[in-house]
Formats: sequence, structure tokens, C-alpha cells
Amino acid sequence: QMQLVESGGASVQAAGTLRLSCAASGDTSSRCMAWFRQAPGKEREGIVSIYTRDGHTAYGDSVKGRFTLSQDNAKKTLYLQMNSLKPEDTAMYYCAARPRENRYSQCPLQITGYAYWGQGTQVTVSS
Repeated sequence: QMQLVESGGASVQAAGTLRLSCAASGDTSSRCMAWFRQAPGKEREGIVSIYTRDGHTAYGDSVKGRFTLSQDNAKKTLYLQMNSLKPEDTAMYYCAARPRENRYSQCPLQITGYAYWGQGTQVTVSS
């Protein structure tokens, strides 16, 4: 069983930066973990994933080049550095994890298979 706790959400102006954290409890090794976001009235969108064994990441087009995901294995924490924020980045941001697995391809950005979810942290970007 895993528990995920997100933090770091805030209200910022466009072009600003934020760093979100996702602190995990339980065994985080050999898992796909990801950040999703959901804006009001929209579907939940996967924006970046990471395979914790090798650190391989995959980014969605909407955040590529602006957001960077990193992991601190000792602290069992993911960090999402968000730069050049835009009003369209406004959403609730969720951290999620899949069950442990051996994986040889990038972790998916689709919701299917992500069994563990945090409670979310709100990011609001004003123009």
C-alpha cells in the first residue's frame, strides 16, 4: 500500500515558477509514478511520468520544455519544477503511482493502471 501527499501548490502570476512535491510512503522502487492535473470541467490529464528504477521520464506536449520532474529516492519524494507558468496551467495537480513492475518502455500518461493517488494540490496562474 502506498500513500502520496502533494504539496507546494499556490497562486502565482503568469511566467512565474512553482515547485510541487509528492512525498510517498511505502516501497517506491520499480514503479511508474506520474503527475496528473485536472482543470474545472476538463478531464484529468497526465503531464509527466517517471520510472523510479532508472529515472526515465516522459512529458506531455503541454508541459514539455517548461516542467521538469526529478526524484529523491532517499526521501521517497518527487519534485515537479514548473517554469514559465501559463494561465492554462491552472488546475488541481495530483501525484499517482502504479503497482511495482518491471518495465522496459516509458511509463504511461494515461490514468489506467495508476492505483494510488494523492489528495491533490491547487495551482492557480493569473494573467
